[in-house]
Amino acid sequence: MKTAVLLVVASLLAIMLQGYGYASYTVTNLNTTVVLNANTSAQVTEVLTVHVSNSSVNQYQTDRIALNLTLSTWQGLIGPLLVQHIINPKSGVYNFKYLPGPLVPDYDGGTAKLIMSYYVNNVTTVKQTAPREFVYSFNKNVFNFEHAASGEVLPPNTTLNIIIPNGAQISTVYPVPDSPVANFTTGYSNTTKFSWFDGEPLSKFSFVFIIHESLSKEVETFFSGVYAALGIFSYVIIGLVIAGFIAYAYFKSL
Repeated sequence: MKTAVLLVVASLLAIMLQGYGYASYTVTNLNTTVVLNANTSAQVTEVLTVHVSNSSVNQYQTDRIALNLTLSTWQGLIGPLLVQHIINPKSGVYNFKYLPGPLVPDYDGGTAKLIMSYYVNNVTTVKQTAPREFVYSFNKNVFNFEHAASGEVLPPNTTLNIIIPNGAQISTVYPVPDSPVANFTTGYSNTTKFSWFDGEPLSKFSFVFIIHESLSKEVETFFSGVYAALGIFSYVIIGLVIAGFIAYAYFKSL
């Protein structure tokens, strides 16, 4: 009798959990794109492709429109891949947005894309090495991918994309990107997007690029710094300097 009761309870639990387990919501692909900014921050967009089994289609539709589900709840539904994979523990993330996409039906359920978008500070460090020349180094400690015996690696069916600012010049990159392959021999000139696929080791990841700042940008940065330090009085000082030059030119011409 006790065995029969336990079997009934187990069956009820299985029915209740159906649609919540990883077998019903299966992540088939992860695509992480990191857009690096000149201020050392980055905008990150992560797209998880999830297959939803026939038995969980209705549950996914309900979960998608539910307003009370937190990210932690979704992590319990989807599994450990639904996390921020680029995160600086010292500065965290901000402007986080999460969007579970519509379900596209197929023969045995459907496919949906879950999108996370957020910003992270201090993804790179920057050092000025010459007038108007700035060297940026990627901080590999921001990675939050799978750990293997050899160190951190990209999980199966995962793509990591890094996009650098226009005009930046690659100095060092390791491991060699899986894409674009053709640009390896040319030093990745005129290349802004670099991709690594599943299995690539990240424990010794190195990514360094150089930005040469224009003269007009240097002047703009200088005056922005003056304004940040002196506020409205900076305009008075600039006005006096301009007036001084005009007066000097005028009296010199007499």
